[in-house]
This record gives sequence, C-alpha cells and structure tokens, in this order.
Amino acid sequence: MRALYSKLVFLMLVAFALAAPAWAAPAQFTSQRRIGFLTGDQWEPAVAADASGHVFALYPHYGKVPGCAACRIPTMLLVVSADNGKTWQRPHVMFASGSGQFDAQIAVDPVDRRTVYAAWLENKKREVMLAKSVDSGATWSFTIAARSDEELDKPALAVRGQNVYLAFNHEEQVWVTASQDGGRSFTPARVNADNRPGWSLLGSATVDPAGNAYLAWASYSKAGGARGSVNLFVSKSSDAGKTWSSKSLDVSPAAPGCQEEECGEAYLGAQIALASDSDGTLYALWSAGHASLGPQQIYFSSSTNGGENWLPRIAVSSASADTEDAFPAIVAGNAGDVRIAWMDSRNTPYWNTYYRSSSNGGATWTDESRVSTYVPGYSYIKKDGFRFPFGDYFGMAIDSLGDTHLVWGEGLNYQSPGTIWHATGR
Repeated sequence: MRALYSKLVFLMLVAFALAAPAWAAPAQFTSQRRIGFLTGDQWEPAVAADASGHVFALYPHYGKVPGCAACRIPTMLLVVSADNGKTWQRPHVMFASGSGQFDAQIAVDPVDRRTVYAAWLENKKREVMLAKSVDSGATWSFTIAARSDEELDKPALAVRGQNVYLAFNHEEQVWVTASQDGGRSFTPARVNADNRPGWSLLGSATVDPAGNAYLAWASYSKAGGARGSVNLFVSKSSDAGKTWSSKSLDVSPAAPGCQEEECGEAYLGAQIALASDSDGTLYALWSAGHASLGPQQIYFSSSTNGGENWLPRIAVSSASADTEDAFPAIVAGNAGDVRIAWMDSRNTPYWNTYYRSSSNGGATWTDESRVSTYVPGYSYIKKDGFRFPFGDYFGMAIDSLGDTHLVWGEGLNYQSPGTIWHATGR
C-alpha cells in the first residue's frame, strides 16, 4: 500500500513538473506590424481567421481611399493574409457607399470554418449592413440586416452554421436581429424588453454548439449617465433570438474621466466581452472599478451551464490596483482553450496591449505577455508603450495553426490620426 501511494505521489509530481513550464511561460509574439494603408487614419479593427490560413482584418479608414472616388469618410476596408499573417494583401473597399461606414465586425463560421461574415453601420448609422463570403473574401454578397429611423451604435456579430445574430443598441434599447438562413432574412427582437433604464453599450456576442445565442453588454444608470454605475450583463436566447433573458455579472462604479481632449466621459468605462469554446463553456472578460471615478481592473469568469451560474470573478492583470485597465478582448477555441487581452497604463503615461491564455478554461494562466512593441518613426510610440488607445475596442482570432492574432489601434490622443497594428503568437 505504501509503495502504491509513493508511486501515485511520484506520478503526480512528475505530471505537475511537466505541466508547470507550459503554464508559467509567457506567449511569444512577433513584433507589432502596421497593416492597412500607410496613409490616412485607422482605428477599431476587427479580425477573424479561417481553416485554410486566411486572416481577415476589417477596419474603418478615415481619409481618402486611393482609387475610390465614391468612397466617403470613413470607408470600411478589408485586408487579407493568405499565410496566417506573414504577409498581407493590399486593402480593398468592402462596399462603396454614399455615406460613412462605422464599427467593424467580422467572424468566420466555426462549423465550416470557411464562410466569412462582416458587419458595420452606414447611412448615417441608421442601417446595419451584413456582408457574406464563401470564397475566402474574394467576393461578397450584401444585405441590410436592420434599418432604423434613428442613429444606432456598436453592432456585435455572432455566427454558427446558418444562424447569424447581429446585435446593436440605440440609447437605452438593446436589439438583436437574427437569421436562421445564413443571412438571407432577419427577424428583430429587443433584448432588454423589461425597460430596464440606462444608456446601453454592446460588447460582443457568441453562439454555443447547442445553438444558444449570448450577448454581453453594459447598461449605464439613467440617473448618473456616463458618471453613474454600470451594470454588466450577459443575455441568452434559446429560441433563435425571439426572446432573451439577462443576468448581471457585475456592477462597476463610474469610470475615471478621460483626460484627452474631446474624449467621451465613458471612453475608459466598464466594458464586457464574451466567447464560447467548442465544448459550450462560456467565458466573460470585463473591466470594472472598485471606487467611483477610480481606475478599472480586468476580471474573468466562466460558466459551464449555459450562463445559469458563473464562477466568482478573478482579476487577471498583474498591474497594480491604481493602474487603469481597459478594452477587454477574448477568444476561445477547443474545449478549455481561452485567450484574453486588454490595454493598461502601468507604464504611465504610456499604454500597452497585454495577453494571457489558458488551456484549462481559466483554472491556470500563462504569464502576461506585452504584445505592443516599440516601432521607430511614430511620435506616439515610445519604448515604454504608445501614448493612447485608439478606438473603443480591438480584435482577436485563432488561426488554422492555433496561433493568436491581435489587431489594435494606437494614437497620440483621442482626436489625432492613428494606426492599426498586428501581432501573432502562441
């Protein structure tokens, strides 16, 4: 019996020793590289990857688009890599429109890992446009998924098979328009139909393998507006988007004010991002404060029962509590494979993009990796980081080799021309 016990202890120690380096080692990323046109002004990129080595980055381009006299500011541009991010093709216009195009979203169907969907706002932000490609982005079909008489904001796109969900918000209202035929037709439904008050902001959406749709969003208190507390919700639909139930994951005090000129009061406020893995586990990553007008921190939680119950939140950034953390991003792959990123100002006054990953659903994590790197020739990029995050969000994807792709924006301040950057690693 003692011999058996000793053998079991030995095997456990060996297993731990073998597993520990893989857990502790930080990911290794390429140096950041600028993508898209090298002139103009770009921010808020989205990214997706398919099973054949294509990586797709979609972003709004502020400035004249070469060769497109009909293009307005901004115009949605797509830049594609056919070799998992080693090289990138010349950006091309997604859809020449007579109005500006805003808030890029892009996703690859996780079922066939080939069909690509993209979405954005246009026509004075009163239409949600959906694009679909079945040939790795070479050609696209287009449809208007939703139309409004009033200005909309921040679409969130999620797909699985023939199920396509596009969420968006209008002031206090959160809506989802759903398609069960691959984007040919859509049916709208209001998510917060209980008339819960407060200005709303979309985070992200996902569809699990069972076909349940989920939406992450923030709701600012009506009394305080951008200076009030923020409820962070995950909403679920099990009936193809017809009805939705919502659960609050956290409540954040008011965010610190943005010190940059003309930067919105809620720019550095609480946000929430959401993903699901191939086993149906849900993962949420969000920013929340611990004191009114104080700095935000980054928190993570997961649910293995369709969002009915969530594990207690854990802080995933090693930055001190007085560091401003913002802009959570998350992506998940095979069972237990979850990857997260965010920006923070621990090197104040400079910001950086940080990354961690877990192979066991968030039970343990790799050490942090600083993904953003120094690039000479840009006044707002120093060795300690970049001067200011450019855009309200950025994108992550997992490619056909299992590597992570991050695409984010950097600038001198909120108003200055900025640039989008790419890095990949594992």
